[in-house]
Amino acid sequence: MDIKAKVDELVKKITSDEELLSKFKSDPSGTVKDLVGVEIPSDQLKTLTDGITAKVNLDNLSSGIGKLFGKK
Repeated sequence: MDIKAKVDELVKKITSDEELLSKFKSDPSGTVKDLVGVEIPSDQLKTLTDGITAKVNLDNLSSGIGKLFGKK
């Protein structure tokens, strides 16, 4: 599995759906398991979840900084 590509794919799905984003924030591992749709080893699940969390938090930080400086 190409972890980077899968992280990018899942970040796109999660951030484009407010309900899914909320679910991810409350249960990251469960949400990733549901989205992947197949059983994956726990180390890959952790890697995916950590990667998605980092990207989602970075996107939120970037958005917040942009709003702070009057940019959208």
